[in-house]
Amino acid sequence: MPVARNHFASPLQIMALTSALFMLAPLAYVTASALSADTAVWHRLWTTRIPELLTNTILLAGSVAVLTLCLGVSTAWIVTRFDFWGRRVWEVALVLPLAMPTYVLAYVYNYLLGFGGPIEQLWQAVAGSDSHLVSPQSFWGATLVMTLDTFPFVYLLTRSALLNMNVSFEEVARTCGVSSRQALFRVTIPLLRPSIAAGIALVILYVISDFGAVSLLRYQTLTYAVFQQMTGRSDNTAASILSLLLVILALAFLLTERWFRHRSRFYQTTGRYRAPERIACTWRGALVLISYLATVVGASFALPVSMLVLWSLSPEALATLDSRFWGFIWNSAFLSGLAATIGVLMGLPLAYLASRRPSWFSLGCLQAAYAGYVLPGPVAALAVLALFLHTMPFLYGTVIVLVAAYVLHFLPAGLQSLEPSLQQITPNLEEVARTLGLSMRETWRRVTLPLMRNGFIAAWVLMFLQAIKELPATLLLRPVGFDTLAIRVWLEASEEYFRLAAPSALLIVVVGLPALTLLLSRDWRVG
Repeated sequence: MPVARNHFASPLQIMALTSALFMLAPLAYVTASALSADTAVWHRLWTTRIPELLTNTILLAGSVAVLTLCLGVSTAWIVTRFDFWGRRVWEVALVLPLAMPTYVLAYVYNYLLGFGGPIEQLWQAVAGSDSHLVSPQSFWGATLVMTLDTFPFVYLLTRSALLNMNVSFEEVARTCGVSSRQALFRVTIPLLRPSIAAGIALVILYVISDFGAVSLLRYQTLTYAVFQQMTGRSDNTAASILSLLLVILALAFLLTERWFRHRSRFYQTTGRYRAPERIACTWRGALVLISYLATVVGASFALPVSMLVLWSLSPEALATLDSRFWGFIWNSAFLSGLAATIGVLMGLPLAYLASRRPSWFSLGCLQAAYAGYVLPGPVAALAVLALFLHTMPFLYGTVIVLVAAYVLHFLPAGLQSLEPSLQQITPNLEEVARTLGLSMRETWRRVTLPLMRNGFIAAWVLMFLQAIKELPATLLLRPVGFDTLAIRVWLEASEEYFRLAAPSALLIVVVGLPALTLLLSRDWRVG
């Protein structure tokens, strides 16, 4: 038996090591390329672009973090602590903005808030013809779009923490003479800090790596600058330097969140758990709460989707539904499906070894695979492109390079589904199968894989839906004439052909809804 086990483990270890090296190689290339750059390039960037880009990126991340904190916590508090008509509908509706890519939301609000747009016309009817709103192609425009698109991260985690929080802590504080307001700030919010911090970290990482919204809104950030250096100036060295700064910034935020979460751990030390009771609202109070929730959901999802549907039904948009449009759908589905399949196959040995054979090697390979988290789309594209040009130049300009960038960028999302699904399967089942005479390979095929089926599906769907929305890597690496739905949205929207971009954008949003169904099916308590 030990011989068979070692014989079986060896291929898995080779596969895990290969996957880990594949994930680390782009990060290593970006670092080496940036550090080996001429000092004159560093000096030029430090004296011209880097201060502005760092300031813009940090300011945007900070402002979005503050606003998503307000929106996410307030909406989570409303749906968990108050009882009013339609509460369960609003619980689900507040998650819908996650199906909206930032570049779709950006191009819709670029029209709505732009010069001569419907909202500005309405504002001028009230305030006078000489009045103008803040341009969407500005810091505040980017902040608005990113806030509306990312606040569900904070909402989901805060809502989950509120539903699982023991209300006895608040009651004890009240019996000690603390007012309800003091209990909120001295007991409830401190207990929510780990979840809120995790949500804010997700928001910040999302914002600093976003390309679609900032490119359409012409707001200069590090991610947008990397893309410009690669396409406009063909300066991969400068792009590598900016990419390294972006990676360092992402790592700094990630490590800060981990440290803060470690310092903010709380435990329930008694078995007397009591769930919070919801406060019944009067019709006036319910009207106020519903109006607030309707404004948030309307601005972040209902209004943009309505505009997309309206534009998609226009004669100009309907004229684009030809064979080329169906080709865009096929290209998107083919690339995303291939990347998701390869990602699952690469992630499986990593998750299995870390769960069943934990060691410094297996855990190290698993952690290395998460390197894609700190590689935004343009950075991943730059690294993959350079690596293929140096090692396999004959593959340049093929979909293989693009699929590799997809896998690099989205494998961590698949691992987050594969790893827990394997951990939930008790090893006793595999041991029983072995005692009944099954070999390790047969046990894997007849016991482990069938039990992991839901984890497979979840990982595949999540990677597929993220890949179908991917924009910067597709822009940089796609073969000539090989367009996807995301590419068509960006190309048409950047030229302000809003109606022509609508069918592709609407289809991306609709395709993203199954991911939310998968997300909501996991421990979604609405009782």
